[in-house]
Amino acid sequence: MAATETGSAAETEALAARLADGLHPGDVVLVSGELGTGKTTFVRGAARALGVGVPVTSPTFTIARRYEDGRIPVSHLDLYRLDGLDGEEPELLADELADDRIAFVEWPEQAGRDLGEVHVAARVRLEHLGGDRRRVIIER
Repeated sequence: MAATETGSAAETEALAARLADGLHPGDVVLVSGELGTGKTTFVRGAARALGVGVPVTSPTFTIARRYEDGRIPVSHLDLYRLDGLDGEEPELLADELADDRIAFVEWPEQAGRDLGEVHVAARVRLEHLGGDRRRVIIER
């Protein structure tokens, strides 16, 4: 487990880009932290490193966004609005957590243990340190 402090959104994105360099199709990255800690900023940095050129925004209201324009397809999920998954609902995420893409899942705790059989390549936790400073903890 490695903890790094960042002082700006650009530094958080650069840290995410370094993580992305080691990711492969089928990998899932779980991204946790309180509201406003920079989860989407982190995902944006990783997506850019994977070749995504379109704007990367939070999928809070749509639950998932797909980015197909990079070297590897990327799914970005935000489970904040879910209250756990039950019965058939995990199947709704199956396409986003597929072996042909890298998936970043914000608020993974909202799914409970119902993300299915995925390969969690890393767990990332972001914490406020005041102002634009963040502590980013990456567990591979």
